[in-house]
Amino acid sequence: MIANRRDFLKMVGAGAAAAAIPGYAQESVPKRSTGKSVAQTALPRWRGFNLLEMFTMRSRGDWQEDDFRWMRDFGFNFVRLPTCYRLWITDGDDYKINEAMLTKLDQAVELGGKYNLHVSINFHRAPGYSVNQEFKEPMNLWKDQKALDAFCFHWQMLAKRYKGVSKEKLSFDLVNEPPNEGERMSRADHERVARAAVAAIRQISPDRIVIADGLSWGNEPMPELADLKIGQSCRAYQPMFISHYKASWVNSKDYPEPAWPGNGWDRKRLEQHYQKWADVAKIGVGVHCGEGGAFNKTPHNVVLAWLRDVLEVLTGHGIGLALWNFRGSFGILDSDRADVQYEDFNSHKLDRKLLSLLQELA
Repeated sequence: MIANRRDFLKMVGAGAAAAAIPGYAQESVPKRSTGKSVAQTALPRWRGFNLLEMFTMRSRGDWQEDDFRWMRDFGFNFVRLPTCYRLWITDGDDYKINEAMLTKLDQAVELGGKYNLHVSINFHRAPGYSVNQEFKEPMNLWKDQKALDAFCFHWQMLAKRYKGVSKEKLSFDLVNEPPNEGERMSRADHERVARAAVAAIRQISPDRIVIADGLSWGNEPMPELADLKIGQSCRAYQPMFISHYKASWVNSKDYPEPAWPGNGWDRKRLEQHYQKWADVAKIGVGVHCGEGGAFNKTPHNVVLAWLRDVLEVLTGHGIGLALWNFRGSFGILDSDRADVQYEDFNSHKLDRKLLSLLQELA
């Protein structure tokens, strides 16, 4: 374990490196135009979107094949599936499985393979934790052994289910956006949970790619996990006054009017924010940005200017991005923005400018 950030930076300066995630060659990521090597080379630079058909307790798991086809046709190679484990249990029993709902998850994995998209299954709600406030989990994943046992059971169940699917086609993203360090979870608590879940998965699928979202809701990397040879996932939501302006599910009432650059944020501050992710990549950790984008109340011109800088910084480090979502308020289809001239696309409204930016830089 790396004791603190100072020790971590010493490792980087000394050129220490954890082994890259198995199955991906270091040379698979291209050089920057400056001729300098990118920081992140242990994972492919996955580019794509989140699909939300199993995102909440009310979800039905009705994946749309067109979504997968269109992502492929637009030139993307990745889809993240934030899921709610309660959709596939019965009567609130963590160990009583609803096979019909898991069959729907199988369909998404199959569609990803059909359209050459890497699929990443994420627990947006796991036993004992979720950032989604629609339901209060009866246990605490970070403190309660029973919750951790259930968490490992579900990941091991999926590992068995998809054992025959290659790591090039499928990865596991442990749990969405762990919280800040505090009473609910210490850093040691998080490390204990991550190590237990990775061990459970690897008992079944030793080479499965596993990803851990950063602490503090995806904003802080975890160099103490470097020896696990897993990937880590950051977020493209900073600053929140741009990404979540007037969003009802966060405390956004005091956010200033979005401007880019503005309100204390600019390209330089973005570069400083992502440097810690570049630093952890330098010791061999694969880094991917599992979520990003801006809610539809932020002026479109601000979104495009900000996101261009975000994408240039991430791409400069070899880090790919999955926009939160494909269809919907953050997406390229049917985002319902008031200030976009949409293009008709197969009975949907396409934000061509946002799509073109993602195709150029994501």
